[in-house]
Amino acid sequence: MTEGKKNEKKVIRATHTTSWGGVAGWYDALLEKGDDTYQTKVVLPNIVRAMNLKKGERVLDLACGQGFFTRAFHLAGTQVQGVDIASDLITRAKKQSPKEIKYFVRSADDLAMFEDNYFEKISIVLAIQNIEAPHKVFKECNRVLTQGGKLYLVLNHPAFRIPKASAWGFDEETKTQYRRIDRYMSESKAVIDMNPSKPGTAETISFHRPLQYYFKILANAGFAVARLEEWLSHRESEKGPRKNAEDRARKEIPLFLFLEAQKIV
Repeated sequence: MTEGKKNEKKVIRATHTTSWGGVAGWYDALLEKGDDTYQTKVVLPNIVRAMNLKKGERVLDLACGQGFFTRAFHLAGTQVQGVDIASDLITRAKKQSPKEIKYFVRSADDLAMFEDNYFEKISIVLAIQNIEAPHKVFKECNRVLTQGGKLYLVLNHPAFRIPKASAWGFDEETKTQYRRIDRYMSESKAVIDMNPSKPGTAETISFHRPLQYYFKILANAGFAVARLEEWLSHRESEKGPRKNAEDRARKEIPLFLFLEAQKIV
């Protein structure tokens, strides 16, 4: 590694955070007032379906943000609790949630306030790609899950959404919308804008890891992956010369990856 690259890594660690607390207001408004978001149209119905929530189940929504999914789990009748490292987001979660939901400001790899073998299900929704040490998180999840308990992950699809290394392209000759992937197997991290509508105002670090990475560290933490799903965009392009190609690409190239992992050790 060159000296320049060493210095670049130091700058990233020193000046950026993986917490989304810096855009708590914008993120809260996006989820609560936006009815055409991926969270509302794609992730929410799919995660509720996939988790098959039962009344009375003890559920942990880890890296819960402002409680958008936590409240949905509560409506399904679960005994849900939420944890997030950002105090601003937890403050908003508490204000917007019924008192039955308990929230904690805590790092995802330190769940010391919970007993061993307590929760039956844990969700980590659209957060693991912003966590620097997921192996530590999965080990802690294993500790607080009951034997046979399940961990549910939703993340930006690591094969098609690689920060600063993937993009949409269009082939004029074949009239084909395609996804360009510059690299995949190498782990990487990149500084990205939290609020795309205001570039440079608040930034976070997004980590890319290939799919095999998640399978390996889940296995090392005592989990077996029981199910994998790939979720598509719900959107359609407006009328125009590229509409058919863009809509076809959306149905062929998934945005999100879902994993269900069961505690076996």
